Amino acid sequence: MSLIYLNGKFVPAEQAAVSVFDHGFLYGDGVFEGIRAYGGRVFRLEDHVRRLFDSAKAILLCVPMSEEEMCEAILETLRKNKLRDAYIRPIVTRGYGDLGLDPNKCSIPSVIIIAVEWGAMYGDLYEVGLTAISVSVRRNAPDAVPPNIKSLNYLNNILAKIEANIKGGNEAIILDSNGLLSEGSGDNIFVVKGGKIRTPHTINNLKGITRDAVMELAAARGYDLFESDMGLFDLYTADEVFVTGTAAEVAPVTKVDGREVGNGKPGPVTKDLMAAFRVLANSTGSPIYK
Repeated sequence: MSLIYLNGKFVPAEQAAVSVFDHGFLYGDGVFEGIRAYGGRVFRLEDHVRRLFDSAKAILLCVPMSEEEMCEAILETLRKNKLRDAYIRPIVTRGYGDLGLDPNKCSIPSVIIIAVEWGAMYGDLYEVGLTAISVSVRRNAPDAVPPNIKSLNYLNNILAKIEANIKGGNEAIILDSNGLLSEGSGDNIFVVKGGKIRTPHTINNLKGITRDAVMELAAARGYDLFESDMGLFDLYTADEVFVTGTAAEVAPVTKVDGREVGNGKPGPVTKDLMAAFRVLANSTGSPIYK
């Protein structure tokens, strides 16, 4: 029976609940993170918690604990559940309020931490590659709901995933309102062409923690990597395409909108960075058990 951290206490999963008047439930008014643990270590825990607090600050949500206390609560949740390899979901909601929109009516935020066992998200597709579909849903504009706020309102991403599912894709390719490449439904996108790696600027997509790690790995391995605006043409004519994310890790994309990427198989740059990330994730991080 798994235990959930709920406002300072650990309760059985089936008993973990928030009020139906919680603004996180009513309006998606809250923030969250997705974090991974590998072999008894939490990968880039401090970076994830810092991003959680940045998201909260952006929506004027006061997290009722420090970053250090949040890190320790996450580690303790893993210990309580005797987990070494896990996916962790810390959540901060606006808390109990009324049916009005005013966040000032919510006096005490709720803090929830879920930790579950987790394996390879895409199974054997890491060997053969994902099929991606560009969708009609456009990414939220930075001047509307900034994509860098990792909020509980993920309907934009879900609508994209629904469309990809209907069209037979493993992942969605989301463009912004200007037709520029943004991201997948839950991951960042990289394009390899002529040995050079490109990825969109993060103004119209999430500043991914795994994205940052892969960019660091690519630089250390001597790859020419830079951020730039891109469109569907760049995906259609790429030598390789891959996506990165906490849940997805590093995953190859071998087909986009019916077009084979490169030779239709995961390419050498992608496979090199997949292997390098696997080593990094399994050898670094905050220890759970000391």
